[in-house]
Amino acid sequence: MPVRDTTEFSRTMLRFRFNLLVLAVALLSAPVLSDLVLTRVDRRVDLTSQIVRIASTLKIENTGKDSVSEVLLVFPERQAKNLAYLTAVSSAGKGKAKASAVNLPVENVNSEGMPPALVAYQVSLPEGGLGKGESFTFDVSAVFSHSLQPFPEKITQADTQLLVFEESAYFFSPYAVKVQSLTVKLPHPRVESYTKLENTKIQGSEIKYGPYEDLAPFSYSPIVVHFESNQPFVVARELVREIEVSHWGNVQVTENYNLVHGGSQIKGEFSRLDYQARPHIRGASAVRNLVAKLPPRAHSVYYRDAIGNISTSHLWGDSRKTELEIEPRYPMFGGWRTAFTIGYGLPLQDFLFESEGKRLLNISFGSPINEIIIDTLIVKVVLPEGSRDISVSAPFPVKQWQETKVSHLDVIGRPVIALEKSKVVPEHDQYFQVYYKFNSISMLREPMMLISGIFLLFVACIVYVHADLSISKSSASYLAKLQWEEVQSVIQQVNNLINRCLMVHDKLDASLRDLSRTGDVQACKAARKHADGLLKELSKELKPLLSILQTSPQAAQILPKVEELVVRERELQDKLMVKHTTVVDCYEKKVSGREIENRIASQQNKITALRQEVDDLLDFIDEL
Repeated sequence: MPVRDTTEFSRTMLRFRFNLLVLAVALLSAPVLSDLVLTRVDRRVDLTSQIVRIASTLKIENTGKDSVSEVLLVFPERQAKNLAYLTAVSSAGKGKAKASAVNLPVENVNSEGMPPALVAYQVSLPEGGLGKGESFTFDVSAVFSHSLQPFPEKITQADTQLLVFEESAYFFSPYAVKVQSLTVKLPHPRVESYTKLENTKIQGSEIKYGPYEDLAPFSYSPIVVHFESNQPFVVARELVREIEVSHWGNVQVTENYNLVHGGSQIKGEFSRLDYQARPHIRGASAVRNLVAKLPPRAHSVYYRDAIGNISTSHLWGDSRKTELEIEPRYPMFGGWRTAFTIGYGLPLQDFLFESEGKRLLNISFGSPINEIIIDTLIVKVVLPEGSRDISVSAPFPVKQWQETKVSHLDVIGRPVIALEKSKVVPEHDQYFQVYYKFNSISMLREPMMLISGIFLLFVACIVYVHADLSISKSSASYLAKLQWEEVQSVIQQVNNLINRCLMVHDKLDASLRDLSRTGDVQACKAARKHADGLLKELSKELKPLLSILQTSPQAAQILPKVEELVVRERELQDKLMVKHTTVVDCYEKKVSGREIENRIASQQNKITALRQEVDDLLDFIDEL
């Protein structure tokens, strides 16, 4: 063994010896209960997984004078802090007759005179107790979490995982023991080391201690087993299970896991290439997959983590079971963490029943994942809105409180019963019951709300389509709006008339160009006569429009610009007429073209300037 590992092992043994010293002091002050004697004790320790299971068969005899109704089971405090599950079952009969065996009540008690370093549990014997000279045989099952300690605590990717287990070769009891034996079952025949006592032998993957006879009360002989185990150490730091009941035929289960590999932590770098090439050598202790055993008729199963579902999962099942195999996004080595969610639906008729006028939900408490330790388990049962008189019956003590969840179409919210338990092991995956009252008429609440909502939506649409949402025609704002619209219409007509006048001006200019090209004076005069007639008609049409603007208060701001526009157009028209007359007279007198251009040059400059002013005013009025 390397020097560093030897040092760590020495520290581990020092801690172990210190615990023994504390225990020895406790034993000296512990009371001896002499009325009962354990005539035979057979213990079997299962170390094939991360969960330590100790099954003991006890045959007890009453040697006292009085009847005895209780038996004490005692554990050292360091061991009791990891005790997750403890049951006692009467073992009268064998084979088929053992079916009549019943569970015996077990409770934690503070026995009088018991030192703080010891924790006692009381097993109540069947009715009538144990009379003088009578014997009774029963089985005790104790399950421990976090009792196996990785040693060394850190390993490389290529190393195998080694664990240390501490126990007593003698059954620790306040009663004398006549005969007792111990069998330790390991997951692998390879054993690094183990404590060798008298009557100790190893057979394959089992180490057997005993039998040992005539042991005094509180006899204790420590043993340490250092062995190889590459079983996955799957530990859920927290698991939140939400069970939502819908009376429309479905029970939806959502499980949120926060997992960690609780075994030897990996040191050094992780090589994906080495892992994929030899996964059973370069990752022997890694968690490669998880198997969840779901109820038989589970449906709509899904699995996802924080960034979606890009991992591998397989689902198969039959009429008796449904199994979900999950391969995480990466292999989990010691100390590595992951978080994910599993969800599935269950048929309501398989889990909801009627009992004495109440609804009874009968469903399992623990996790469906194999061999998982859960440090904190919270189970939330979401009942339909309107449920009342709620009570819970669990096969073991749990912390309980009530809250409310508001979901779609809820008014006051759905009652939620929350149950919390620490140190949860697969043995806790038992059925518990939730009783409540629910009026079946309440099931119509959500459909009626939905129907009413759709109906009101259609009514609102009908009202909106047929309603007159315009402003009242008698209001001042509506009248002002009408007047402004009338002013805008008149201004538009004025603009149209001015544009028509400008078109006539363009035709006059065109007749002069034709005159210079053809010399036809008569045609030019005819065009002038036609233009005069059009301009007179347009002037007549323009007068009533100006009168309307002058009498409308809404046109007070724009009226000066309109009047300026009309004046500038008249000036432009007069200048064009003078120009036209001058050019025609010169052609009749046979004046040269250059002389004509000199005579009308000043007039043409004024015409161009006026035309620009008219165009600017038209653009300004259009923008308004």
